[in-house]
Amino acid sequence: MLLLYNAHRGDLVNYANKILRDRSSAEDVVQEAYLRFSKASKTQILVEPAAYLQRIVRNLCLDMKRKTQREQARMIDTDEGSLESVRETRPSPESQVAAREELHLLRQALAELPERTRKAVEMYWYHDDTMRDVAEHLGISLGLTHSLVADGLEHCRVRLNRTHPKTPPKATSSKKAIPPKKATPPKKE
Repeated sequence: MLLLYNAHRGDLVNYANKILRDRSSAEDVVQEAYLRFSKASKTQILVEPAAYLQRIVRNLCLDMKRKTQREQARMIDTDEGSLESVRETRPSPESQVAAREELHLLRQALAELPERTRKAVEMYWYHDDTMRDVAEHLGISLGLTHSLVADGLEHCRVRLNRTHPKTPPKATSSKKAIPPKKATPPKKE
């Protein structure tokens, strides 16, 4: 089998090169074809071994060509027309700076909180403790724990400019307000 391969190797590389238009890939295909040819010749009797080897080369070339076309189609033929639609997953330098600044503001906001509130927020938010666990650890009621965590998170949101501070809702009514009655002097009779 090796003698057959060596006798036809040059012709097979030229044949593969015509299909692939790449000499290096053609040589790789012919080498892979020989490995498959060698394996097949051990398990079955080949009537026309040269034609069989050439058919393996052809099939491998067509497979490689299809694979290359699929890869190019994925990379280039997107709906938006180019690689510009492919986004880098790493954050931009601007995003990294903004994240660092936000982290700094968050640390400042936590430092401004009273100790017990800060501890409750950290346990609940960063350590994933339940409200019940936080309450037991701090020795306070569950209701107070909820209030401390809510107040602490609200403080952090405000400091990070995520929301405006809570303001009491304005008293609004669908009816017009009735002005107070003016005091009128008693009538003289």
